[in-house]
Amino acid sequence: MESYIKTAFNFLNHSLMVRFLMALALLFSVQAHAQVTQRNLLAKKYSQAAFSEALLPHGQWAPYPKTPEAWRAKTDPAELAKIIKAGEEALEKPIPLVTASLLLDFTRSGDRERHAAASFGRRNQLMNLVLAESMEGKDRFTEAILNSVWAICEETYWGVPAHLSAQRAKNGLPDVEDPTVDLFGAETAAVLALTDYFMGEKLAKISPLIRPRIYFETNKKIFEPLRQPTRYGWLSTTNPVNNWNPWIVSNLLIADLLLENDAKKRADNAYQYTVFLDRYFNSLGDDGGCDEGPSYWFAAGASAYDALAILESATNGKVNIYDEDLIHKMAAYVYKVHIANDYFVNFADADPKLKPDGLMLYRFGKAVEDPELAAFGEWAYGQFGAVTGGNGYQRPRKVWNLLGTAELKADKNKTYKPVPNAWLSDIEVLTARSSNGLYLATHAGHNAESHNHNDVGDFIVYADGEPVIVDAGRGNYTARTFSSKRYELWFTQSQYHNLPVINGLGQPAGKQFNARNVKSNASDKEVSLAMDIAPAYPQQAGVLNWNRIVKLNKVKNTIEIADDFALKQKPDSLQQIFMTVCQVDTGTPGKIILTTAGKKTVSLTYDPKAWTVATELPSTEGMEYSSFKTKWDGSPVTRIVLTAKTLKPKSKHSFIISKS
Repeated sequence: MESYIKTAFNFLNHSLMVRFLMALALLFSVQAHAQVTQRNLLAKKYSQAAFSEALLPHGQWAPYPKTPEAWRAKTDPAELAKIIKAGEEALEKPIPLVTASLLLDFTRSGDRERHAAASFGRRNQLMNLVLAESMEGKDRFTEAILNSVWAICEETYWGVPAHLSAQRAKNGLPDVEDPTVDLFGAETAAVLALTDYFMGEKLAKISPLIRPRIYFETNKKIFEPLRQPTRYGWLSTTNPVNNWNPWIVSNLLIADLLLENDAKKRADNAYQYTVFLDRYFNSLGDDGGCDEGPSYWFAAGASAYDALAILESATNGKVNIYDEDLIHKMAAYVYKVHIANDYFVNFADADPKLKPDGLMLYRFGKAVEDPELAAFGEWAYGQFGAVTGGNGYQRPRKVWNLLGTAELKADKNKTYKPVPNAWLSDIEVLTARSSNGLYLATHAGHNAESHNHNDVGDFIVYADGEPVIVDAGRGNYTARTFSSKRYELWFTQSQYHNLPVINGLGQPAGKQFNARNVKSNASDKEVSLAMDIAPAYPQQAGVLNWNRIVKLNKVKNTIEIADDFALKQKPDSLQQIFMTVCQVDTGTPGKIILTTAGKKTVSLTYDPKAWTVATELPSTEGMEYSSFKTKWDGSPVTRIVLTAKTLKPKSKHSFIISKS
């Protein structure tokens, strides 16, 4: 950290701003997992006139309870008690300061977390206070709500400094004359809209100026800047968009529909936001898969559902596209990539562990009439409890979740039947399970996915729900994470994924670095993915073809990785990498014994005549890497390096993974 501070002013130069621009390009312009398909699911079904006619008037739409009596009728008493306790805790805290120095911290040091702790802390405290007062109704939280609202309204910018590159000034401080909309600005608009909905009448009794101030600031900072949509990559009509789109749109909808009193403007804005949402649906492949991974699906596909649920409620069910096949597939993606317990397939920047929001999943499953998703939601609710309250993101979703707690009871004995295997053809992800507890996920694709890692041909293996061969996952987000220096970070490099390193070279970033001749197969005997990953490597690597087959052998209950390659000439070096969080024993030539945290053993067999074996621990020091100290329940990530003893321009090799 000291080195970052010492070089603070160097971060403020022109090159950093260039990197910020490249960050936006990374997030929004080169994240294509499929071509944009002009489906326009909402626009083709609802004209602006039909939408306006279907929309309930401002005073008639009441999506949530407003009185303690109404809350008690629709919510589990235990959840109400948690919310009021959270409000009491918020009442004891001072409003966090958001200073100019804190805003500049990102450009000075690269750190994102200190500003986030203060800014997000303000919003969490306000929402907890608001919900507690709405549920209790005794006025003991009202004054604190007043002060929190005023403090947030006084802020120049509602987003985070990492997103200021969207502004023309591209400075470390926000330009008050150039408001722009990011994820957290939209989240703030939703927080204030919910505050106005639940507390507006009480705030008006304190001062008639508070509610107009909420509207004025939201209009100035959020609604008006969206009248120039072409400046926002997350609203692109030509390039695929990622989770930013539905995440922001779901918050825009709730803010507009709750705050805007002008009937025409309210309807026009809300309709425009549905047009924006169509751009996300247009960006999905026909498989409905999320190339950002399951943890981001809860901000992407799940946020798209949030928006659809808001539209359904605000029109008494008249605006509804749950019958569309794409929506069904988008919903099903999340349980197709569930491994076991709280583990999910985590390619790209996705996290390996997350506590799935069971109540939302259940609601989504019921909406699209998918009994598997509804059952998955019931199971998750029983295992992990309710995701409700004022902390975190997607707060409108969490308030709606509360209303399901009276109907759906958490049951730890609930079960669901996992998907035996799945093939997502557009994002080229395959998953499979053996009868003896092995789980395999692998993918082809390309190296320009959203939140991309250079990892074409990578795979992961779990045994009895425990990680064995892993994608290490992402580190902490900093200034480097979304800059020209992204691929200097080890966790984004193919050399730290389960892939070959050829002539000392790994895979570069870019859509042109992809897999070809991709073919999936599923039968009673095997589930496999075949691909040629040669195009994923640079020309300097000299790869003519590298045919990789990743297979779950259902007869032998083993996982097999077979590589058949041809190079332009004899290589200078050839390595095969395996990443694990297990204890590693390399003492027996030809067999690597991997022991899980739960003391299960898995063997990885190789030809000892062809390979030498070594292990190393990737760095956990520095801002970007500190999360690896805890990410895998404290188990260190180990890099296993097999180095070829004999170098040939053409060869075959294979590795077998089996339970011991």
